[in-house]
Amino acid sequence: MITIFNRKELCITFSIQEQSEIREKLKNNKIKYYLKTINRNSPSAFGDTRARSVTLGQKMELAYEYIFFVHKDDLAQAKGIVRK
Repeated sequence: MITIFNRKELCITFSIQEQSEIREKLKNNKIKYYLKTINRNSPSAFGDTRARSVTLGQKMELAYEYIFFVHKDDLAQAKGIVRK
């Protein structure tokens, strides 16, 4: 089981395509992972309580941030798999 106490950050991406490829690689190699998705347009992403409705000029491909975590014992193996 992956908890906040035994996990390490594997990588961060803004690409949904890359996120999908990483998930598939980890799954195929039977490495458990935790994926944190952050909506960069959400007021809660910035700890802001007021609504942020203006996204003019923002690149939509940067709207979501995907952060992968794996068990600290699997980190070296997972890094090797992701680099392939």
